[in-house]
Amino acid sequence: MRTRTRLAIAGLAIVAAAGAATPAFADADRSDSQQSDSGCASQFDEAQRVDMESFRDYDLATWKAGHDDDAITVLASGVWFQGRDRIAAVLHSHFENREATWTWTELTRAVDGCKTGTILYDATYAIPSANFHQRAYVSVIYTYKHGKWLSVLDQSTLVAAT
Repeated sequence: MRTRTRLAIAGLAIVAAAGAATPAFADADRSDSQQSDSGCASQFDEAQRVDMESFRDYDLATWKAGHDDDAITVLASGVWFQGRDRIAAVLHSHFENREATWTWTELTRAVDGCKTGTILYDATYAIPSANFHQRAYVSVIYTYKHGKWLSVLDQSTLVAAT
């Protein structure tokens, strides 16, 4: 009987010690998660900047590298295309002709850790030689995949010029 009592007390002590240690492990896990979320946030900032600037600067290879294979683009006209290579083919003249201007202002963003991020831009695309000027709200959705942020969907909505 004494042996059982001692074993029971020892068992309770082990369980209590493990229970007391759990919050410390949980805090360590939370800290690692916060650090990784912070790292993802920095990576997200860089990825969205590179996405917008590579389009502006006619850098097709960099722009394509920032898009998922199955990315979707919805133009302001409502026409849409799926697939990074298909989208690049449709936008080929932008990258080849190098005459358009692309400017944007970030309006808002939402980032969910290392999962998804969304940014809404007020953007203007213009081709002065063709007397073309279009202002749109552009929503871009990114996903964190294979250790990097990739654009998976961008959709434009026309906005009246001011």
